[in-house]
Amino acid sequence: MVSTASGPFNIAHRGASAYAPEHTAAAYELALEMGADYVEPDLGITKDGILVVSHDPSLERTTDVEERFPDRFSMTIVDGKPTKVWWIEDFTLAEIKTLDKGSWFDAKFAGQKVLTFQEAITLVRGKAGIFPELKTPGRVRAKGFDMEQAVANLLEKNQMVGTTFEDRPEVYLQSFEEDSLRRLATLLPTVPRTFLIGTPEDGARWLTAAGLKEARAFATAVSPSKRLILADPAIVTRAHAAGLIVVPYTFQEADEMRRFVHEFKVDGLFTDNPDRFPR
Repeated sequence: MVSTASGPFNIAHRGASAYAPEHTAAAYELALEMGADYVEPDLGITKDGILVVSHDPSLERTTDVEERFPDRFSMTIVDGKPTKVWWIEDFTLAEIKTLDKGSWFDAKFAGQKVLTFQEAITLVRGKAGIFPELKTPGRVRAKGFDMEQAVANLLEKNQMVGTTFEDRPEVYLQSFEEDSLRRLATLLPTVPRTFLIGTPEDGARWLTAAGLKEARAFATAVSPSKRLILADPAIVTRAHAAGLIVVPYTFQEADEMRRFVHEFKVDGLFTDNPDRFPR
């Protein structure tokens, strides 16, 4: 099991995303000011193969891409309906850097830009660890992009493989996709890997004693939705018995965080409000 000798850890979910536009320099800097142990950069990949930070695999929710590139959409089905999306991998980094990523949240954040993963590392390193999530890696792999190798290359370039910060791993990697975590386990065996589990169906598959034992072959941690743990707090005990740490998502309120840390004994958690994390 990965050591948590320093106590439960505070992961700033998309940065301090309750207070500033997610995955911007403003949100990351605020998370650091609030004492986050880790900042969570979600990762997409551009047309020219550069890792960028975005929760969504498309750009329309948190940027002005529809205004700047109105004809560059693709059609996909969302909730059973044809929907226009502007996939990250359909744009070069230079194009993405023209977008405003702050105004959707509040006019005072106008001009915030999409960060590259390298920029996020540079901003955070030496002040906190990083907890990157690979977003839809299987979907972009089908288009010819190797997100796992790109992540491995950048971590190796920054000499962040197997490193620590303040007695914890400096980097945790995470994904909802088993195949991606298995690949990361091969590419980066010394970097901890978290298996995200969101639905009751996936919980029934992976959060049993047998499922957790199987997950231990490619993951060092599990990150269930907090709803799954509320329905079955023994998940934490089973995961610990399997040699996995437990890092649920996503929290806003201090009382709820305190309950998960002190009553359920989770090892860390993802929060939009890192200033409310119980110490």
